[in-house]
Amino acid sequence: MKKSPENVFREHSGQLKMSEAISLGITRYMLYSLRDKGVIEQVTRGVYRLAELPKISNPDLVTISFRYPDAVICLISALSYHGITTQIPHEVFIAVSRDSRMHQLNHPPLRVYKFSNNSFQSGIEKHQIDGVPVRIYSPEKTLADCFKYRNKIGMDVVLEALKLYKVRKKFNLTELLKYARICRVEKVMKPYLEATV
Repeated sequence: MKKSPENVFREHSGQLKMSEAISLGITRYMLYSLRDKGVIEQVTRGVYRLAELPKISNPDLVTISFRYPDAVICLISALSYHGITTQIPHEVFIAVSRDSRMHQLNHPPLRVYKFSNNSFQSGIEKHQIDGVPVRIYSPEKTLADCFKYRNKIGMDVVLEALKLYKVRKKFNLTELLKYARICRVEKVMKPYLEATV
């Protein structure tokens, strides 16, 4: 017996890209029909989820992860995710490798940074948000990145993040120095780290 499209969605955490749905036997016509009936909803272009699922807790990060699976949430967006800033990001800050090509996205607004290979690949954590894998830099890597981009995001934001990191997270000097070296900001960071220890 053939499975209903709803059951196909349920077997895949309730969310599918259009290409995945088609490979699983759901036609474009069926997708659009399910969407029009309110059975599924469009998360972003080419991505659908069952309407019966709980509302997405962080739709911007989920959308970015669907559209740019190789990108990594960084800087203020990563600080916000880790709870070490009072800043409310009005854009999603993402890192991509230097040779990446980005296609346009209307929503959410993006701030894209191109990282060198070593810096891009270091410190990535994989988190599940509403059943979607989201790549986010660790708090320590994020702090090193913030020092590197301090002139773009503001030194006040960086110092507040360092202070909140010390209070809310397990202070890991070894990891902080490791990422400071990778991001080439060891000389800049060291005095601030020594002052907080």
